[in-house]
Amino acid sequence: MDSSSYGVSHVSHISNPCIFGAGSSSSPGKKWNLMKWVSKLFKSGSNGGTSGARTNHHPPQFQEDENMDDRSRASRDKEELDRALSVSLADDTNRPYGYGWSMDNNSDFPRPFHSGLNPSFIPPYEPSYQVRRPQSRICGGCNSDIGLGNYLGCMGTFFHPDCFCCDSCRYPITEHEFSLSGTKPYHKICFKELTHPKCEVCHHFIPTNDAGLIEYRCHPFWNQKYCPSHEHDRTARCCSCERLESWEVRYYTLDDGRSLCLECMETAITDTGDCQPLYHAIRDYYEGMYMKLEQQIPMLLVQREALNDAIVGEKHGYHHMPETRGLCLSEEQTVTSVLKRPRLGAHRLVGMRTQPQKLTRKCEVTAILVLYGLPRLLTGAILAHELMHGWLRLKGYRNLNPEVEEGICQVLSYMWLESEVLSDPSSRSMPSTSTATSSSSSSSSSSNKKGGKSNVEKKLGEFFKHQIAHDASPAYGGGFRAANAAVCKYGLRRTLDHIRFTGTFPL
Repeated sequence: MDSSSYGVSHVSHISNPCIFGAGSSSSPGKKWNLMKWVSKLFKSGSNGGTSGARTNHHPPQFQEDENMDDRSRASRDKEELDRALSVSLADDTNRPYGYGWSMDNNSDFPRPFHSGLNPSFIPPYEPSYQVRRPQSRICGGCNSDIGLGNYLGCMGTFFHPDCFCCDSCRYPITEHEFSLSGTKPYHKICFKELTHPKCEVCHHFIPTNDAGLIEYRCHPFWNQKYCPSHEHDRTARCCSCERLESWEVRYYTLDDGRSLCLECMETAITDTGDCQPLYHAIRDYYEGMYMKLEQQIPMLLVQREALNDAIVGEKHGYHHMPETRGLCLSEEQTVTSVLKRPRLGAHRLVGMRTQPQKLTRKCEVTAILVLYGLPRLLTGAILAHELMHGWLRLKGYRNLNPEVEEGICQVLSYMWLESEVLSDPSSRSMPSTSTATSSSSSSSSSSNKKGGKSNVEKKLGEFFKHQIAHDASPAYGGGFRAANAAVCKYGLRRTLDHIRFTGTFPL
């Protein structure tokens, strides 16, 4: 941080130079006396020069008296002349600097006297009338001459006060302290706005910790920066995309206590009837990969409490995530499904209608349950995962460990998401069965029929893929990475055959 100050160029201004001799008129009496004695001196000198010629015409006695009289008169004249010159020189010495007299332009002095003066009587100085001109300063902002006005000197150059501006807001910097980044100056507050992170929840500058360091939390996908305190102050988090609720935008609250952000709410599926087209589209996706499900497996959207109760009723003890959002039932149970979609009201979903439904076992799979209120792509990814559980059971894949079964189910969920995110509605083809990253598939989703997904929905799809790929759990995360590596190397069909016979992934 540098400091700078405004300065004023102090230039000595001198008016028109003084005319030589202007000060001699101040003492006309003294000057007249001086001229009088100079004339007498010349007269005495001329008389002395002719004294030899008059010796023949005057008697010696008269001559002696006259010479004596002349010598005494010359002595008195010399004393008065010296006194007059001393007074005149003293007057000159007391005059202000720059004022004086000169014999060259004084017409009252005869020229012969100038040539006969003793040099010691010349004035001791010559007046100087040179005007000090200011140094030329070029403004570093507008590249013009600063002139004689106020200027600012910093960073090795000069500026007009109005030209030294903040590189961020473009307003002049008038404070004595400012921030400098490279060669760009900033107001201190502007520099803080650029460099000090702000919390995206409370929109305040993120505070420093006890060590004086800026400490914050950042979402690995959305890069949402927020104060660490918001993880413990009951700030709402979207149950779909995991972003924290901003103080400026309120989330929707579902009946089971979950929160949903506005972007996820745009495509949220809130009842079983609305989910049926998506469910059938994913069954068609399986059939396109030669993995047709022969039995009609019921699919229901349920609340969190009903899903948790169904998990408890399962006897197989399959591995589930801490926040389970889908379940493939194998036991006969009675569950409460969402029959009628709720309506929006005051940032809440109200008016939901549910009904209990008894599920009887007609095959190895009783039903597929999915949490209601999730966006379309997340709901589809959960359905693709649970349908793979159903396909494995219907095809006789028994006693698989959680890493293998959950891992291969996550691969199918990832493949469907990728086909949705990268699909082009104008050119659709059947998906490939050789790799787990097939990007072209048949999709009958409503968004594709309407001309494609929005950028917001595609971004959500990328996030759900990121969740699957970077899951830290051993079964869902580690299992997916092992299964995906096997599918990429050997293809989906060969990987499934190897799992059937060995219960493990091919190496």
